[in-house]
Amino acid sequence: MTEEEVRFEGIFFPKQILSPEMLQEVREEFTFKEEDVLILTFPKSGTNWMIEIICLILSKGDTKWIQSVPNWDRSPWLESISGYENLKNKEGPRLISSHLPIQLFPKAFFKSKAKMIYIIRNPRDIIVSGYFFWKSTNLVKRPESLEQYFEWFIQGNVPYGSWFDHIRGWLPMRDKENVLILSYEELKRDTRSAVEKICQFLGKKLEPEELSSVVENSSFQVMKENNMSNFSLLKGLHLGDTGCLLRKGTPGDWKNYFTVAQAEAFDKLFQEKMADLPQELFPWQ
Repeated sequence: MTEEEVRFEGIFFPKQILSPEMLQEVREEFTFKEEDVLILTFPKSGTNWMIEIICLILSKGDTKWIQSVPNWDRSPWLESISGYENLKNKEGPRLISSHLPIQLFPKAFFKSKAKMIYIIRNPRDIIVSGYFFWKSTNLVKRPESLEQYFEWFIQGNVPYGSWFDHIRGWLPMRDKENVLILSYEELKRDTRSAVEKICQFLGKKLEPEELSSVVENSSFQVMKENNMSNFSLLKGLHLGDTGCLLRKGTPGDWKNYFTVAQAEAFDKLFQEKMADLPQELFPWQ
């Protein structure tokens, strides 16, 4: 562990934005409103894309909100110090983001009717995306190479812990009425149909032109150009001058970076860890 990191129950987190004491308080004391909507992911799985989509759904395709308020204020991070304070004092329905594994999540959620959308993504793409992102921040120890980050990832020694544990923890919630599980790949393949599914889950009805606006204005290119969504406001604070949140967003990009040995090693590990789960949950396989 380095000075940039803090461990809580064996999992390490960026020290600058949270503390063990706060994580304990979040788990034991945070409560939910029935109208709350939560976005839950392992890092680099499409969280900010889903924030954009839901914000546009809630505003019926109107872009004023997403163009005037940073996404971390629209959907505060439950486990960040600033986000937690924001959420505790926030009136009305709340949109909440989190990367927390299930064992660290607020206990009150499991007795609430708050709705959660959990996004899964091909972990191979998460490795590549995570490598480029974390090496551009000052939030954690920076990986020196993709090879090093690959090893950290398969050992679960990355922010928020093991991807395999995270997925295995949350997937059993998929049969709950208030939980919707979507894949990043599904969102990419047919964004309009995925947005319709999200609207149905949230009980929101959009007119055809409103739906089209949601799809258009949550696209990768539009988000990349929106300073309220691309994290450019954090350059010099948590991101380096060349750092970016939105790099490619292309499923399968891992094939441009993995060696044959890495691909084979990861395939073997995936089968060992996830073979007992329904494979239709993993549309990239």
